[in-house]
Amino acid sequence: MIAVLVLAHFVAGSVVLVAGRTLRRWIFAVAIAPVLGALITVATLVPGVLDGDVGFHRYRWIDGLSLAVTIRLDGFATVMALVVAGIGAAVLVYAWSYFSHDESPARVVRFAGFFTLFAGAMLGLVVAGDVWTLFVCWELTSVLSFVLIGLDDHLPSARIAAQRALLVTGAGGLVMLGGIVCLVHASGTADLEHLFAIAPTSATAQVGLVMILIGAFAKSAQVPFHFWLPGAMAAPTPVSAFLHSATMVKAGVVVVARFAPAFASIGWWRPLLVIVGGSTMLVGGVAALRRDDAKQSLAFGTVSQLGFLVVLFGIGEPAATAAGVAMLVAHALFKSGLFLAIGAVEHATGSRDLRRLSGVGRSLPHLAVAAGLCTLSMIGLPPLIGFVGKESALAALAEGERWSIVALVVVVVGSILTTAYSVRLFWAMFATKRSKVDQSENHFARIHHPPNVALTAPITVLALLSLAGGVAASPLGTRLSVAAESLDGAASAHLALWPGIHLPLLLSVLIVVAGAGLALVVLRTQWRPAPPTTRDSTLGERAYGRAYNGLLDGAKRITRVTQSGSLPVYVAVIFAVIVAAIGFALVRGAGGDWGDPVAADSVLQAAVALLAGVMAIAVVAARRRFVSVLLLGGVGQGLTVLFLLYGAPDLALTQFMIETLMIVAFVLVLRHLPTTYSSPPMWAPKALRIALSVAVGVTFAWFALSAGSGDRPTDVTDAVEHLSLPVAGGKNVVNVTIVDFRGVDTMGEITVFAVAALGVANLVTASRRGIGAPVSAATRFSRIGAQSMIFEQVTKMIFHITLLVSAYVALRGHNAPGGGFAGGLIAGAAFVFRLLAGDASNRQVATRLSPIVLIGTGMLLAIGTGFASLVAGNEFLETNVFDIHLPGVGRIHFPSAAIFDIGVYLLVIGVVIIVLSHLAARTHSAGADGAVT
Repeated sequence: MIAVLVLAHFVAGSVVLVAGRTLRRWIFAVAIAPVLGALITVATLVPGVLDGDVGFHRYRWIDGLSLAVTIRLDGFATVMALVVAGIGAAVLVYAWSYFSHDESPARVVRFAGFFTLFAGAMLGLVVAGDVWTLFVCWELTSVLSFVLIGLDDHLPSARIAAQRALLVTGAGGLVMLGGIVCLVHASGTADLEHLFAIAPTSATAQVGLVMILIGAFAKSAQVPFHFWLPGAMAAPTPVSAFLHSATMVKAGVVVVARFAPAFASIGWWRPLLVIVGGSTMLVGGVAALRRDDAKQSLAFGTVSQLGFLVVLFGIGEPAATAAGVAMLVAHALFKSGLFLAIGAVEHATGSRDLRRLSGVGRSLPHLAVAAGLCTLSMIGLPPLIGFVGKESALAALAEGERWSIVALVVVVVGSILTTAYSVRLFWAMFATKRSKVDQSENHFARIHHPPNVALTAPITVLALLSLAGGVAASPLGTRLSVAAESLDGAASAHLALWPGIHLPLLLSVLIVVAGAGLALVVLRTQWRPAPPTTRDSTLGERAYGRAYNGLLDGAKRITRVTQSGSLPVYVAVIFAVIVAAIGFALVRGAGGDWGDPVAADSVLQAAVALLAGVMAIAVVAARRRFVSVLLLGGVGQGLTVLFLLYGAPDLALTQFMIETLMIVAFVLVLRHLPTTYSSPPMWAPKALRIALSVAVGVTFAWFALSAGSGDRPTDVTDAVEHLSLPVAGGKNVVNVTIVDFRGVDTMGEITVFAVAALGVANLVTASRRGIGAPVSAATRFSRIGAQSMIFEQVTKMIFHITLLVSAYVALRGHNAPGGGFAGGLIAGAAFVFRLLAGDASNRQVATRLSPIVLIGTGMLLAIGTGFASLVAGNEFLETNVFDIHLPGVGRIHFPSAAIFDIGVYLLVIGVVIIVLSHLAARTHSAGADGAVT
């Protein structure tokens, strides 16, 4: 069920992104539906989780590589899922009002769509039961946060902040991936439960743990990676409230919480976590006191308290782990509420500069009360949940050993800073102030748009939950104990609103008194009601800027040396490297045993091979470009005939269509190039060029003979032949292998194929911008016609027949020569020839037909087939065979791989159309004045 809910987020987010303009007022209804569904579903599962039930589902993918999608809903995952879904729903309600007067519908669509996708990725991360599922969702959150932070992409600050966040968290994710590989290799398992039970401590495992922690530190903004989080405040307030207080930045904390109980006994673990988390708490607290932007101040406060959470979970002791769970929930509630409150103040006044806000509390008392409750919880005053969480944390650290005592000192100092910046933030945001400069209030921001109920209700709910959590501390502690025990069996949360007079309470009093005094000192000495100034960059930002600029400068210098702009030089370097690598392997292996090579099996084979060789030599001698293209096409079609003669009709069909479309592509480009070759630049002496060419030919021929004459195992071949029909439901071994036995390889290939096609289209479009404004697909297609009556009429006559043939070839591929790729090439050729014909009806065809939609639909069908297999309990892309009885037709033998083939079919059609139509359009545009592009 949880896996379905995660997928529902991705479906809803995709629907919003694709049909957002059509949905209009229903955008947020569609976006919030899966979030509320997840909240309600997880809430209904809470009683079972409290009774000790653990929801566990594993969808096998590749058993040999320990790849599976594992969902595990234990106590801690349940708490985090409730946080993600609950705060996500509150933020979406808030966002509905926040964006109600937005002048850009596209901005609202992007927010709602990507927000829903992010919520699904975060939900998948917290319920992941294996390291691979965890990592995939981890990277999805980084990519989607990049889009959400840069939502206002017209602002340079938003683009820079989004890029910085992606580079820092993405680089941390890559390091984390290396650590996961090391840990899986050391433990022999990817399942988190088994991994923690084994808890390997070998050198490889410890290196892997350090790398995983680096990824966690980068994601949760720990020193020295803390600088990216305050910059991410360029995002709209709903994004900040969800990503940067309650969810994304908690991802690193979740990883530390999961790993610490199993690995905290390693000697370096506790010192590292205490030093990093403690430093982050202090650095963030000091920085929060120095910021006059309310979101910036709260962002550095988030950095500080993320350090607090890392210290608590990183200690790895049962009591500290239980306290960490309580503080994690408390932090999510009060910090998201404060972010939303800042957004409401900015919405009302048009400013979040603490120096320009005055009288907001008097004008908006309900908002001030809700924000005040959240602030008191952040300080840690009763009867709020922040108080009981902090008390349990201080008690746990006070009872610990050496590093716990060090952590206690750091936490007390950090909490004093927390109190100070919390008091300063609330006072500066809601108090009534007078200017010390002119004794007037004219320079202060005024209330222009009082927030409505939808904007303040989520803040009130979060504040009341913080209050309820403190009042009901004891029963809350009982329920949170289940979450703590799922991390550490000995952990048990004991929360109390009045714990009695003991050391933690005395420390709390000290923290509040000292923090309030520090806040008073800061307000007296730092308050300057002057116009806002540019915020000084932090040390981390400066270090990042220097590293980033240095990387770009180094790349430019290397590019100037290696990228000379000469295509012959590039080709020569590539071939030289290939010749050196393959030649070394062939010489070292003595070239293999060629046995008794046979020149040809028949006279016809020899004749075709000889003709292809002659045409290949003629390509070198040709002086006209068009002649060279025809000769190259002849060589390719010669290979088609050879494939047929060797009994490989699938290869022959595919080769024939590829060569045909390649000739079309060449002709489209050559139409406006000089008819003859110009003298090429002498990049190397003629003797060297000839030597390299001969070396390439000899090496590849040698390699082909060695590969073809080597010992070939027959067990795999025999197994595939015998399993094709009974297991995959197909007689065509080639197609069965492609879409079933090696379906994952095909999935990767078609993904690269689609991305490459889109890249070509974008490059061609970009190069065409200097010629004129982009035109629509229908206009583009209508311009590229050959203007030949015979070609037009013949194309119209055979168009529909060709499409029927292509569909037949695609659907028969599982049992006979054909398949989605070959069928897609045939259909793509039909569309391209129809578009090249240039008649008026083609505009209607082009208007209705979107290559992007074809490519996207094809990918969705192919990927959906794989996930459907997982849901059915099989491996990824494993074929299921269905016997369907249709009236009047009879029994139809339908393998699920046919859906995969249909996806390939649609994708190939889209790729062919998008590439060739763009090339043709570019040629036409260039040909307007005879210029060569």
